Amino acid sequence: MIVIKLGGNALAASSNNDWIDAIQGAFKDDPRIIIVHGGGPQIDEELAIHGQSKVVIDGYRVTDSKAFEIVEMVLAGRVQQSLVRTLRGAKIPAVGVSGSDGALFDVTKKFSPSGKDLGQVGEVIRVNKDVLEALLDRGFLPVVSSVSSDENGLGFNVNADLAAGALAGAFHAKRAIFMTDVPGIYRNFPDEDSLMAKTSVSELRQMLPSLASGMIPKVEAVITALELGAECASVIDGRDGKALSTLLAGGAVGTEVVHG
Repeated sequence: MIVIKLGGNALAASSNNDWIDAIQGAFKDDPRIIIVHGGGPQIDEELAIHGQSKVVIDGYRVTDSKAFEIVEMVLAGRVQQSLVRTLRGAKIPAVGVSGSDGALFDVTKKFSPSGKDLGQVGEVIRVNKDVLEALLDRGFLPVVSSVSSDENGLGFNVNADLAAGALAGAFHAKRAIFMTDVPGIYRNFPDEDSLMAKTSVSELRQMLPSLASGMIPKVEAVITALELGAECASVIDGRDGKALSTLLAGGAVGTEVVHG
Protein backbone atom coordinates (compact mmCIF):
# COMPACT_ATOMS: atom_id res chain seq x y z
CA MET A 1 0.00 0.00 0.00
CA ILE A 2 1.29 3.45 -0.99
CA VAL A 3 -0.38 6.75 -0.13
CA ILE A 4 0.65 9.66 -2.36
CA LYS A 5 -0.15 13.26 -1.43
CA LEU A 6 -0.10 15.35 -4.61
CA GLY A 7 0.18 19.01 -3.67
CA GLY A 8 -1.62 21.78 -5.50
CA ASN A 9 1.64 23.65 -6.00
CA ALA A 10 3.17 20.54 -7.52
CA LEU A 11 0.20 20.18 -9.85
CA ALA A 12 0.39 23.82 -10.91
CA ALA A 13 4.16 23.77 -11.46
CA SER A 14 4.49 20.40 -13.19
CA SER A 15 5.51 20.85 -16.82
CA ASN A 16 4.88 17.25 -17.84
CA ASN A 17 3.09 14.10 -16.77
CA ASP A 18 6.10 12.02 -15.75
CA TRP A 19 4.44 11.48 -12.38
CA ILE A 20 1.51 9.87 -14.18
CA ASP A 21 3.90 7.40 -15.82
CA ALA A 22 5.36 6.64 -12.40
CA ILE A 23 1.94 5.97 -10.90
CA GLN A 24 0.97 3.88 -13.93
CA GLY A 25 4.01 1.67 -13.43
CA ALA A 26 3.49 1.40 -9.68
CA PHE A 27 -0.19 0.56 -10.16
CA LYS A 28 0.71 -2.38 -12.38
CA ASP A 29 3.07 -3.73 -9.70
CA ASP A 30 0.70 -3.12 -6.77
CA PRO A 31 -2.77 -1.65 -7.41
CA ARG A 32 -3.27 -0.70 -3.76
CA ILE A 33 -2.50 3.00 -4.17
CA ILE A 34 -4.38 5.98 -2.75
CA ILE A 35 -3.86 9.54 -4.00
CA VAL A 36 -4.76 12.51 -1.80
CA HIS A 37 -4.64 15.85 -3.59
CA GLY A 38 -4.36 19.46 -2.54
CA GLY A 39 -5.21 22.59 -4.51
CA GLY A 40 -3.89 25.67 -2.73
CA PRO A 41 -2.99 27.77 -5.81
CA GLN A 42 -6.24 26.83 -7.50
CA ILE A 43 -8.21 27.89 -4.41
CA ASP A 44 -6.30 31.18 -4.25
CA GLU A 45 -7.17 31.92 -7.88
CA GLU A 46 -10.87 31.28 -7.27
CA LEU A 47 -10.87 33.34 -4.07
CA ALA A 48 -9.39 36.27 -6.00
CA ILE A 49 -12.12 35.98 -8.64
CA HIS A 50 -14.68 36.32 -5.85
CA GLY A 51 -12.87 39.27 -4.27
CA GLN A 52 -11.58 37.31 -1.28
CA SER A 53 -8.04 37.13 0.00
CA LYS A 54 -6.08 34.24 1.45
CA VAL A 55 -5.60 34.31 5.23
CA VAL A 56 -3.08 31.95 6.86
CA ILE A 57 -2.35 31.40 10.55
CA ASP A 58 0.53 29.14 11.63
CA GLY A 59 0.64 27.58 8.17
CA TYR A 60 -3.10 26.79 8.03
CA ARG A 61 -5.67 28.43 5.75
CA VAL A 62 -8.42 30.28 7.61
CA THR A 63 -11.75 29.18 6.15
CA ASP A 64 -14.98 31.04 6.84
CA SER A 65 -18.32 29.87 5.41
CA LYS A 66 -17.92 31.75 2.11
CA ALA A 67 -14.36 30.53 1.65
CA PHE A 68 -15.44 26.96 2.39
CA GLU A 69 -17.90 27.02 -0.50
CA ILE A 70 -15.01 27.92 -2.81
CA VAL A 71 -12.65 25.38 -1.24
CA GLU A 72 -15.22 22.60 -1.69
CA MET A 73 -16.00 23.62 -5.27
CA VAL A 74 -12.34 23.67 -6.27
CA LEU A 75 -11.09 20.61 -4.39
CA ALA A 76 -14.04 18.21 -4.69
CA GLY A 77 -14.86 19.49 -8.17
CA ARG A 78 -12.35 21.04 -10.53
CA VAL A 79 -9.06 19.67 -9.20
CA GLN A 80 -10.32 16.21 -8.33
CA GLN A 81 -12.11 15.63 -11.61
CA SER A 82 -9.14 16.90 -13.60
CA LEU A 83 -6.96 14.34 -11.83
CA VAL A 84 -9.48 11.54 -12.38
CA ARG A 85 -9.67 12.36 -16.09
CA THR A 86 -5.87 12.43 -16.39
CA LEU A 87 -5.52 9.08 -14.65
CA ARG A 88 -8.27 7.52 -16.74
CA GLY A 89 -6.44 8.78 -19.83
CA ALA A 90 -3.48 6.73 -18.62
CA LYS A 91 -5.77 3.67 -18.33
CA ILE A 92 -5.80 3.83 -14.53
CA PRO A 93 -9.28 3.17 -13.06
CA ALA A 94 -9.48 6.22 -10.80
CA VAL A 95 -12.50 7.12 -8.64
CA GLY A 96 -12.97 10.47 -6.92
CA VAL A 97 -13.92 10.41 -3.22
CA SER A 98 -14.26 13.22 -0.68
CA GLY A 99 -13.76 13.06 3.06
CA SER A 100 -17.54 13.26 3.45
CA ASP A 101 -18.29 10.27 1.20
CA GLY A 102 -19.17 7.28 3.32
CA ALA A 103 -17.99 9.34 6.32
CA LEU A 104 -14.44 8.55 5.20
CA PHE A 105 -13.10 11.07 7.71
CA ASP A 106 -14.56 11.72 11.12
CA VAL A 107 -13.49 15.28 11.82
CA THR A 108 -13.57 17.83 14.58
CA LYS A 109 -12.83 21.53 14.57
CA LYS A 110 -9.11 22.33 14.40
CA PHE A 111 -7.30 25.27 15.97
CA SER A 112 -3.90 26.54 14.90
CA PRO A 113 -0.79 25.36 16.79
CA SER A 114 -0.89 28.65 18.72
CA GLY A 115 -4.57 28.11 19.59
CA LYS A 116 -6.16 30.56 17.13
CA ASP A 117 -9.58 29.97 15.53
CA LEU A 118 -9.31 28.89 11.89
CA GLY A 119 -13.04 28.86 11.09
CA GLN A 120 -14.38 25.80 9.24
CA VAL A 121 -11.10 23.94 9.38
CA GLY A 122 -11.18 20.37 10.63
CA GLU A 123 -8.80 17.66 11.69
CA VAL A 124 -9.23 13.93 11.21
CA ILE A 125 -9.96 12.04 14.41
CA ARG A 126 -10.78 8.73 12.73
CA VAL A 127 -10.53 7.14 9.28
CA ASN A 128 -13.42 4.90 8.21
CA LYS A 129 -11.54 2.58 5.88
CA ASP A 130 -14.51 0.63 4.51
CA VAL A 131 -15.32 2.93 1.59
CA LEU A 132 -11.73 2.90 0.31
CA GLU A 133 -11.23 -0.78 1.05
CA ALA A 134 -14.24 -1.56 -1.14
CA LEU A 135 -12.75 0.43 -4.03
CA LEU A 136 -9.26 -1.00 -3.58
CA ASP A 137 -10.59 -4.56 -3.44
CA ARG A 138 -12.33 -3.99 -6.78
CA GLY A 139 -9.13 -2.71 -8.41
CA PHE A 140 -9.87 1.02 -8.35
CA LEU A 141 -7.45 3.80 -7.45
CA PRO A 142 -9.14 6.27 -5.05
CA VAL A 143 -8.42 9.96 -5.58
CA VAL A 144 -9.28 11.63 -2.28
CA SER A 145 -10.30 15.24 -1.75
CA SER A 146 -9.89 16.08 1.92
CA VAL A 147 -12.95 18.34 2.28
CA SER A 148 -15.14 16.70 4.90
CA SER A 149 -18.10 17.17 7.21
CA ASP A 150 -18.94 16.37 10.81
CA GLU A 151 -21.81 14.21 12.07
CA ASN A 152 -24.14 17.24 11.90
CA GLY A 153 -23.35 17.89 8.24
CA LEU A 154 -21.18 20.99 8.79
CA GLY A 155 -18.47 21.19 6.15
CA PHE A 156 -14.80 21.40 7.07
CA ASN A 157 -11.67 22.19 5.11
CA VAL A 158 -9.15 19.53 6.15
CA ASN A 159 -5.51 20.11 5.29
CA ALA A 160 -4.66 17.58 2.56
CA ASP A 161 -1.24 16.77 4.04
CA LEU A 162 -2.81 15.85 7.37
CA ALA A 163 -5.53 13.84 5.63
CA ALA A 164 -2.88 11.91 3.72
CA GLY A 165 -0.98 11.28 6.94
CA ALA A 166 -4.10 9.96 8.65
CA LEU A 167 -4.86 7.65 5.71
CA ALA A 168 -1.30 6.36 5.50
CA GLY A 169 -1.38 5.56 9.19
CA ALA A 170 -4.80 3.90 9.09
CA PHE A 171 -3.80 1.66 6.19
CA HIS A 172 -0.33 0.95 7.61
CA ALA A 173 1.11 2.13 4.31
CA LYS A 174 4.46 0.79 3.18
CA ARG A 175 5.31 4.39 2.32
CA ALA A 176 3.58 7.77 2.49
CA ILE A 177 4.83 10.11 -0.23
CA PHE A 178 4.29 13.87 0.03
CA MET A 179 4.81 15.62 -3.33
CA THR A 180 5.23 19.32 -2.66
CA ASP A 181 6.91 22.45 -4.07
CA VAL A 182 10.26 22.06 -2.30
CA PRO A 183 12.95 19.34 -2.66
CA GLY A 184 12.36 18.02 0.86
CA ILE A 185 12.58 19.06 4.50
CA TYR A 186 15.11 21.76 5.33
CA ARG A 187 16.72 22.07 8.74
CA ASN A 188 17.01 25.83 8.11
CA PHE A 189 14.73 26.86 5.23
CA PRO A 190 15.60 28.17 2.62
CA ASP A 191 19.28 27.26 3.08
CA GLU A 192 19.74 24.58 0.40
CA ASP A 193 22.67 23.08 2.26
CA SER A 194 20.33 22.24 5.17
CA LEU A 195 18.20 19.84 3.11
CA MET A 196 17.97 16.57 5.03
CA ALA A 197 18.30 13.31 3.11
CA LYS A 198 17.07 11.30 6.08
CA THR A 199 15.55 12.07 9.46
CA SER A 200 13.39 10.52 12.17
CA VAL A 201 10.09 11.24 13.87
CA SER A 202 11.82 12.25 17.10
CA GLU A 203 14.13 14.68 15.29
CA LEU A 204 11.20 16.24 13.45
CA ARG A 205 9.29 16.69 16.70
CA GLN A 206 12.24 18.64 18.10
CA MET A 207 12.43 20.78 14.94
CA LEU A 208 8.71 21.47 14.62
CA PRO A 209 8.57 24.76 16.60
CA SER A 210 11.36 26.29 14.50
CA LEU A 211 10.12 25.28 11.04
CA ALA A 212 8.86 27.72 8.41
CA SER A 213 5.07 28.00 8.71
CA GLY A 214 4.38 26.42 5.33
CA MET A 215 6.31 23.31 6.29
CA ILE A 216 4.51 22.78 9.62
CA PRO A 217 1.42 20.93 8.24
CA LYS A 218 3.65 18.69 6.08
CA VAL A 219 5.89 17.73 8.99
CA GLU A 220 2.89 17.20 11.27
CA ALA A 221 1.40 14.96 8.57
CA VAL A 222 4.60 12.91 8.27
CA ILE A 223 4.74 12.46 12.04
CA THR A 224 1.06 11.45 12.12
CA ALA A 225 1.53 8.91 9.34
CA LEU A 226 4.38 7.11 11.07
CA GLU A 227 2.96 7.28 14.57
CA LEU A 228 -0.33 5.79 13.37
CA GLY A 229 1.24 2.90 11.53
CA ALA A 230 2.93 3.81 8.24
CA GLU A 231 6.33 2.17 7.74
CA CYS A 232 8.11 5.25 6.39
CA ALA A 233 7.47 8.56 4.62
CA SER A 234 9.15 10.69 1.97
CA VAL A 235 8.86 14.38 1.14
CA ILE A 236 9.85 15.03 -2.48
CA ASP A 237 9.70 17.80 -5.07
CA GLY A 238 6.48 17.32 -7.01
CA ARG A 239 7.65 19.86 -9.61
CA ASP A 240 10.38 17.42 -10.65
CA GLY A 241 8.74 14.94 -13.00
CA LYS A 242 11.40 12.32 -12.33
CA ALA A 243 11.37 12.50 -8.52
CA LEU A 244 8.45 10.11 -8.03
CA SER A 245 9.82 7.63 -10.57
CA THR A 246 13.21 7.69 -8.86
CA LEU A 247 11.68 7.10 -5.43
CA LEU A 248 9.40 4.27 -6.56
CA ALA A 249 12.35 2.61 -8.28
CA GLY A 250 14.22 2.55 -4.97
CA GLY A 251 16.39 5.59 -5.56
CA ALA A 252 17.27 8.28 -3.03
CA VAL A 253 15.39 11.55 -3.50
CA GLY A 254 13.98 14.22 -1.18
CA THR A 255 13.80 13.53 2.54
CA GLU A 256 13.09 10.08 3.93
CA VAL A 257 11.53 9.90 7.41
CA VAL A 258 11.79 6.75 9.49
CA HIS A 259 10.69 5.64 12.93
CA GLY A 260 12.85 6.52 15.89
